[in-house]
Amino acid sequence: MEPKKNFTLITGASSGIGLEFARIFAREGHNLILVARSEDTLKLLQDELSKKYSIEVKIIVKDLEYYSSPQEIYDETKREYMNVNILINNAGFGTHGKFIDTDLDTELKMIQVNITALTHLTKLFLKDMIDNNSGRILNVASVAAFQPGPLMAVYYASKAYVLSFSEAIAEELKGTKIRVTTLCPGPVKTNFAQVANASSIKTFSGKIPSAKEVAEYGYKAMYTNQRVAIHGLKYKTAIQLIKFIPRKLVTKLLKKMQEKRNK
Repeated sequence: MEPKKNFTLITGASSGIGLEFARIFAREGHNLILVARSEDTLKLLQDELSKKYSIEVKIIVKDLEYYSSPQEIYDETKREYMNVNILINNAGFGTHGKFIDTDLDTELKMIQVNITALTHLTKLFLKDMIDNNSGRILNVASVAAFQPGPLMAVYYASKAYVLSFSEAIAEELKGTKIRVTTLCPGPVKTNFAQVANASSIKTFSGKIPSAKEVAEYGYKAMYTNQRVAIHGLKYKTAIQLIKFIPRKLVTKLLKKMQEKRNK
């Protein structure tokens, strides 16, 4: 029987940080499994990376808003005899507005993508990593994970889950050769703000890093075995400072930052 080849699986690979992760891992010689909803975009990326770097690039067109998608993704890797030794749970989105006014269906889909699908994929692929006593998982959270976020309440809460979950399993895996890293960027130049209807909030003003910069940072953090990788000195400092500020005040300040700039 032909031995399984190792692959890096990246969700949300068609744009933003996920797209840049795909380019970085390809540059470093990794075979790729790229997961996203846009088949046309994935095919173009598959063609670009396989030709440029002489690697294998597989695409799986799935929408993680559907509960069945993680199992279907896993089953396809088994059928194709691909071993996922690196899992990048990057897919996610947000929405902006008062919780009472925001769309429930959108928020339930957000929970499915940001929390449920990430957990499901981790459970499935981690079992194989345990069997092989080898593997890496990088879960993309956010600096939003460290405090409540009025006007983006469900998004901030979903990223708090990702951080807590990832740190917990990282500790459980101590003593194995499997490493779990949580990447926590601040605002990034992607289409996230447009999708979330948050382009004009104060959080997205000023100098914002590129998706490539954040992905490069995340790649290095993963290979230096960092459990929590916070991108940007100002965010590292702010997260340390908020530990000494009353929670109620932090929440009030975050609400101000999340308000539209034209108000």
